[in-house]
Amino acid sequence: MRVSERGAAVPGNCLGRREMLGAAGVAACGLALAGCDSDTKAQESIKGKVIAKAADVPVGGGKLIQDLKVVVTQPTQGVYKAYSAICPHKGCEVGTPRDNVIKCACHGSEFAADSGNATKGPATAPLVAFPVKVEGDGIVVV
Repeated sequence: MRVSERGAAVPGNCLGRREMLGAAGVAACGLALAGCDSDTKAQESIKGKVIAKAADVPVGGGKLIQDLKVVVTQPTQGVYKAYSAICPHKGCEVGTPRDNVIKCACHGSEFAADSGNATKGPATAPLVAFPVKVEGDGIVVV
């Protein structure tokens, strides 16, 4: 039997507070890395594909492509951006961009349509960006 920091007896298979916090930290890091990995895989699966028609993405707004979990924006005329539609805070899907803002309905986070950066919490990390170019009338992930 172990003795806790306060001198209480702790059964042999129980973890102390420090061990539990350490384990929780390792788990959180693993989830964060898994999320990055899934965004990388998503980018690879859509690379070279037309994800939206340029005419369908309004200036100052955007389009949510739910089946691809991608959001495409046009912050200024002729400039297109694409991001993962998954909020980095808790993994909810963001909504269709309006007024150059991408909002997450789950917890109220907001992201800039021109950079993907978090502008209002609780999210602090940006949306994962996918490089795009216009080919003909389509927006393609490069």
